[in-house]
This record gives sequence, structure tokens and C-alpha cells, in this order.
Amino acid sequence: MTLRAGGEAALRPDAAGLALLLATTIGWGLNWPAMKLLLAELPVLSTRSAAGALGLLVLLAVARLRGESLAVPLGLWPRLILASLLNVTAWMGLASFSLLWLAAAEATIVCYTMPVWASLMAWAILGERPGAARVAGLILALAGLALLVLGRGVAVGLEKLPGVAFGLASAILFSLGTVLSKRWPLGLPPTSGAAWQVGLGIAPLGIAAAMFDPMRFGTLSAGGWALIAYGGVFALGLCYLSWFAALRRLPASLASLGTLITPMVGVASAAIVLGEPFGWREATALLLTLAGIALAVRR
Repeated sequence: MTLRAGGEAALRPDAAGLALLLATTIGWGLNWPAMKLLLAELPVLSTRSAAGALGLLVLLAVARLRGESLAVPLGLWPRLILASLLNVTAWMGLASFSLLWLAAAEATIVCYTMPVWASLMAWAILGERPGAARVAGLILALAGLALLVLGRGVAVGLEKLPGVAFGLASAILFSLGTVLSKRWPLGLPPTSGAAWQVGLGIAPLGIAAAMFDPMRFGTLSAGGWALIAYGGVFALGLCYLSWFAALRRLPASLASLGTLITPMVGVASAAIVLGEPFGWREATALLLTLAGIALAVRR
């Protein structure tokens, strides 16, 4: 690692970092069709609460093994709670609800517009005025969304609007949480910080599930249990750990661009596993959205 002017660390990508990034993005991408399958057996809130609880156990275990402190300074609690609500509650809850109206591939594309919204949030909150490339990225991403929603006619598009609204809300709120974390960093060790956010973030989902979405785990199939285990242990637990490890080894710009693999994996796996259609409309919408994201995350 070398230092640039101003003290910014310049990391050279290594094979381990690239492998960790690839494993993370593939794991997150495969979780979209997994969630779609699981929603056929369990309600949304029960699904996300169960997966979140498993992910929390994994993160707590790893934090203890690494000797990370779980203590939170008193003045940090408001910031931590806000980050948890934006990064976990809104993301896990709203993104999952979008799957009730959208195909897994469609939900993946809508939700992964978050870097585009983050660039706008950075302008409003951090004063990072977007250049021509980021404006062009926003236009491309919006064009991809319009094609995705209206490509099969206005009537079909209107039927999908609730799912699009949930997906966009999850992406925008997650983007807000990302930008606020740059404005007011939590300052916690990475694994224990993630564990606190997941724990606090799934608590409202668990309470809502107990009140409005009674859990029916007794009727869950063996495949359903396997999908919960995948979403909790791997996609939420281990993938977060590999993501943090990749960030320590790779330049931030490369890691951000690497996340473009996630929607590609989500769309492709939805077509293979769920048999969802993947024609010119889906392909063009995906390409437009990915191009917009690539422009938005450019340095």
C-alpha cells in the first residue's frame, strides 16, 4: 500500500481481494432468486427476520473470534440506530416487498440503482456536485427503469408500480444511509459494526412479523430451510465479512465497480433457476442501468 498526496491510501488490487469481491457479489446476486422462491412459502417479514437473525449470529460469532469489542459509546447510539434503519430495515424490508410485484430479475435491476441515487445524495449532503458523467448515468439508469416497467405496455407497467416503488424506496434509503455514514462515520470495528446494524435493523422487522405476519415455520419445506440458511449465514453473514475484507485489499473505485456483477448474477440466475424471461427488454434495461451505475461511481 502506498500513500497519495493528501494521505489517501492507494491500494493495488491483489488476487485474494479480487476473489473475495467475486465471491461477495455472486453470493448477493444469487440471493435474489432465493428470496423469490422462499416467499412462496413464507410471508415477507418472517422471511427477512429469520435470515437476519441467522446473519446476526454469524457476525457476532466472527466479531468475538476476532476479538472486536461490541461496546458502543453513548453518543454514538442515535447515529447507529439511524444507520441500522436505513441500511438494514429499509433495505431488507422494502426490497423484499418489491418481489411481491416484480420478478426477481426486475427487482434486482431496480434495487441496484442505489449508486445513482447515492451520487445525488452526496451532492445534497456532502456538497459533491455531480459532473456530466454522473448526470448521464442518472439519465441512463432512469431510461433502463422506464424500459423495464413500460416495455410490455402501460397496463402491465401500472401493475408493477407498487413493486417499483418499494424497490426504489429501498435503494434511495440505503443510498442515504451510505452517504450519511461518510458524513458521520460510526467508528466501530467493521464486524461488530455490521452486527449491531443487522441486530438493530431486523428488530423492527421481527416485531412487525410477530404482530402482522405470523411465522409458519412448521410448514416450511426442507428446501425452504436451506434457503433461509443461505440468505442468513451466507448472503447476510459471510458475504458482508468478505465484502469488508475485499475493501481492505482493493481500491474503493474497483470495489464499487465490482458490485456491478451482483445485478448481472441476479438476472442470470433468475432466468436459470426460476425460468424468468430474459429477452431484449430485460437485457437492454440491465445494460442501461449498469452503464448508468458505472458512470455514477466513476471517480
